[in-house]
Amino acid sequence: MGSVVLIDQLSKFLALQYLSPQTSVPLISQVLDLTLVKNPGVAFGLFSGYAPVLFTVITVSLVFLFLIANRSHGTAAHGTSTVDRWALSLILGGAIGNWIDRLRFAAVIDFIDFRVWPVFNLADTAITIGVCLYFVRVLMSKEKT
Repeated sequence: MGSVVLIDQLSKFLALQYLSPQTSVPLISQVLDLTLVKNPGVAFGLFSGYAPVLFTVITVSLVFLFLIANRSHGTAAHGTSTVDRWALSLILGGAIGNWIDRLRFAAVIDFIDFRVWPVFNLADTAITIGVCLYFVRVLMSKEKT
């Protein structure tokens, strides 16, 4: 979890230092650009006009997620799978990374731009991978029953 937060925050620091807002820097022509965007909303910029409410809801959600992850890590010997612990760590690390942005800038710093998808960041990637890991583990456990 801490590694996710550190790498995410470092990447956003570098994006803020070297990228200009709304100006794209092509990395792979017509495929991948770096584009600095400040997103005050949630996924895809939804609910941008509700930043204070979002911050409160996200903060409360983070507390609950932290409690779940803490319980999961503490109960490894009691049936919580390694995949579940990794998934929760990735989700929580990514959520904390984006929460720090909201606290500092009242918006999330995004910069990875595949041109056919909304601009995102490494925290979003960690959250997505964590959710996918969790769903794959759930699906695989249902197949065994």
